[in-house]
Amino acid sequence: MSQLTIVKCPTCGAPVEWGPQSPQRPFCSERCKLIDLGAWASEEHAIPGGDQEDELFSSDLEQPPRRH
Repeated sequence: MSQLTIVKCPTCGAPVEWGPQSPQRPFCSERCKLIDLGAWASEEHAIPGGDQEDELFSSDLEQPPRRH
């Protein structure tokens, strides 16, 4: 028999069973999942990075001028 794994919902802290019976895992509900998505979209959450990474990838955003 396998041991049941319980994790905390990252949004509200509610216990969540880690398995197919919890399709929103690690979140306890669709609501908590959407709250977290909104926090990422509004940049309340961010993956830390330094200026070096910003400079490295900012050149990828520059596009050559268009010729008509």
